Amino acid sequence: MGDHTGQLLLAAAIDEAFEKKSWHGPNLRGALRGVTAAEALWRPAAGRHNIWELAVHCAYWKYVVRRRLSGARRGSFPLKGSNFIPAPEGAGEQGWRAAVELLCEQHRQMRALVAELPAARFAEQKTVHLIRGAAAHDLYHAGQIQLLKRLQTGAV
Repeated sequence: MGDHTGQLLLAAAIDEAFEKKSWHGPNLRGALRGVTAAEALWRPAAGRHNIWELAVHCAYWKYVVRRRLSGARRGSFPLKGSNFIPAPEGAGEQGWRAAVELLCEQHRQMRALVAELPAARFAEQKTVHLIRGAAAHDLYHAGQIQLLKRLQTGAV
């Protein structure tokens, strides 16, 4: 997939998985649209992740993908922790909006890096795997978020 077409396809995949119109239903950004802090903090059972944690988890992995693609040494993610960072107890709407903005900012940074990569990088399996994986990761968690929203309303 080392040609310009492959680069465009991978860029389109991460765009559709995150925020551009897609055929499959809500992408990650769409799944989060309209979610309140209370809904984001709702937990289906003890020890299970909530929407807030899934959103921040996605932000964290966009940071990791960007770091791996750029070859940068481990920097610092804006929040303390890694992978599944616990949602803050009693956080309100402002904190939830900040968590969603963190996700959007990490996506913008990852997406900008993908756009700047030299075409030759798309001939590398590792590069293709990371970018394709980032899109799949967004869609996987978008589906979980949609399910958590429905579980809260009893509309499963």
